[in-house]
Amino acid sequence: MAKREKPRTASFHVALLRGINVGGKNKLPMKELVEIFTDADARDVLTYIQSGNIVFRASAALARRLPAVVAKAISNRFGFEVPVVVRTAEELRRVARANPFLRAGRKEGALLVSFLASEPSPTQARALDPDRSSPDEFELRGREIYLYCPNGIGRTKLTNAYFDSKLATTSTVRNWKTVLRLVELSGG
Repeated sequence: MAKREKPRTASFHVALLRGINVGGKNKLPMKELVEIFTDADARDVLTYIQSGNIVFRASAALARRLPAVVAKAISNRFGFEVPVVVRTAEELRRVARANPFLRAGRKEGALLVSFLASEPSPTQARALDPDRSSPDEFELRGREIYLYCPNGIGRTKLTNAYFDSKLATTSTVRNWKTVLRLVELSGG
């Protein structure tokens, strides 16, 4: 059995899993997902909706290891691969405060954020085509891509596959309402 970390060193984090319980594929019950995080020594684990949003408490060291640990546990238990991206509660609050499209007065229902597993290089960032999916817009800031998709995410060409291939990383998208709720759940 793994040694349990001391709770006083733990702070809130958010894990964002890509592609679970979407369109009937990669079904993963939230109760079992909570167990996977708890088995990995995360504390105070809770989920938000069924699409892979997990708020948990952990040390910084454990939070850095969790994406690989959780992905492996899901693969072993359910037989499919799931990318896992983690942010601290403070990083998530900064994301919520820095949305350039919100500041520009765009309608909240058309705002999304793509969370990247790693920060792309300047060369990779320059490879992105700002006109790829007009009238959609995006702005890359560090490990996040802010998206404005007035016709909906289902009609945009600004997909995970596009960003992953151009930026050589893994991305997962959340709508603005979900981002704000995760901020709230992680201590807001």
